[in-house]
Amino acid sequence: MTGRCRSIDVVPITPDGIPTPALISRASLSLVKTNKLVVNAGSRVKPRIPHLDLGGEPGGDIRKWGVREEVGETILENAKSLGENLQDEEFLVVGESIPAGTTTAAATLEALGYRGVDVVSSSSPANPKDLKRRVVSEALKNGPVDSRKLIFKVTDPVILGIVGLVSGYPGKVLLAGGTQMTAVAALLKEWYPDRLKDITIGTTRWIVKDPTARIVDFVKEIGVRLSFADVDFSLSRHEGLRVYERGFVKEGVGAGGSMIMALSRGVSPRDIVNSVDDLYSKLTQI
Repeated sequence: MTGRCRSIDVVPITPDGIPTPALISRASLSLVKTNKLVVNAGSRVKPRIPHLDLGGEPGGDIRKWGVREEVGETILENAKSLGENLQDEEFLVVGESIPAGTTTAAATLEALGYRGVDVVSSSSPANPKDLKRRVVSEALKNGPVDSRKLIFKVTDPVILGIVGLVSGYPGKVLLAGGTQMTAVAALLKEWYPDRLKDITIGTTRWIVKDPTARIVDFVKEIGVRLSFADVDFSLSRHEGLRVYERGFVKEGVGAGGSMIMALSRGVSPRDIVNSVDDLYSKLTQI
């Protein structure tokens, strides 16, 4: 939103030291004219920019309890109200950012009866499936019989926030994210099935081509459309961005959806890469 971080004094990077996909989102959106809104579903550190708050709180360890029931219901209710108040917008693109998001997504899918661990991707080339499977299994063990309470136990605030937002918004929605958005789509099918006809998941080529995940098969199974941005970062001037082509990071902070927006409005893939490069160069010089 501002071109630099306000909560930290360094270039935003992943735990592996790779530039965050937030760079891709900002660079792509800078090439098109669009309204942007930041919504907090439960961040421990509040954004130091204007934002809307859904009344959530940070998600917990899903092996104990992820989202308290009363907090989850508040997030859903407030997000639905927000969606209803965005109805004048032509369409809605929703990005996400959540630590350990593929694990909570896998647990949410498993709670709904899908093989969630098989579906989800990872920010690493070596997807730690065994670790995710152990965490999800422990989270689901001795969980509540009530299906809604079970979801609150194993999910995260962001998934609930997006589900609520989409349930209230009456138009077409691009879920701009990776395999976390399959959990959103699955919950929409369970709780608000009439919304599926207007839903497309928009992601990156790196997610679609990930051999450790199966987003393509899953969207067919659940009945939503899939779109991806075919942009080649091997053309980047920066090694930290070229490693995206080797399976690192892959998606996040609406990166895929932001590139799709730019591409749909006539921006070339090379112009997107150049814009990301320029932004990263600028950040590293601050």
